[in-house]
Amino acid sequence: MTANFRRVFGAGKPVIAMVHLGALPGTPLFDADAGLEGLVEAARADLRALQAAGFDAIMFGNENDRPYEFRVDPASTATMAYVIGRLRAEITLPFGVNVLWDPMASMALAAASGASFVREIFTGTYASDMGPWTPDAGAALRYRGRLGRGDLALLYNVSAEFADSLDRRPLPDRARSAVFSSIPDAVLVSGQITGEAAAMGDLEGVKRVLPDVPVLANTGVKHATVAEVLRIADGCVVGSALKHDGHTWNAVDPERAADFMARVRAARGGR
Repeated sequence: MTANFRRVFGAGKPVIAMVHLGALPGTPLFDADAGLEGLVEAARADLRALQAAGFDAIMFGNENDRPYEFRVDPASTATMAYVIGRLRAEITLPFGVNVLWDPMASMALAAASGASFVREIFTGTYASDMGPWTPDAGAALRYRGRLGRGDLALLYNVSAEFADSLDRRPLPDRARSAVFSSIPDAVLVSGQITGEAAAMGDLEGVKRVLPDVPVLANTGVKHATVAEVLRIADGCVVGSALKHDGHTWNAVDPERAADFMARVRAARGGR
């Protein structure tokens, strides 16, 4: 476990809850009538519900900015910084950011907002719904240094959603190679799309070859599966399961969020 990961999450198995921002200005689904205030108020309601439920950390993401971009419009990053800035005094948990699918924008947003961690696709080559996908971990990590954020924990998603890896090595081998070449603070394993679970076999395989690196389930963790996920993984990211009716694009349901964390505490022996 790296010093950055331990500094942000401690020594337990962290559960990170998503604050899915509404579609941002300039994207196809942006609600111009609700405007920036609508974005802030929706995020505030989700933030309050998640903090009241007792999650270990939260992460702000732009999942509603479909179709996604590899080089995000600066307006998206600026708006995310604006929304987080409006909420900053109310955030009581460690928080992270993810600007889909732009590592450089995610680094910039983390520096501007004071985030403690970033989740991104930093490594690999993919055929994706958005076209050929070739992130540059070297550029992103050097940018982190230029921004003076060597303390920023990096969560590497090694099985990209909405994409298929063109690297035909088995997932555990790709994960092990990413750790050797890029020094992530944690490795995340995903399903095929947002809200779809990672295969337990993938989690087990990656954890088997990375016994000393935190391995987290990144998508599709549900109330009925979180205990089993935490038996294998070192934590998880959760979003859709906490929403009204379990639907990704709905607001957070405080009762579902509280029930989820009650199950987490039971799985972690009361912690």
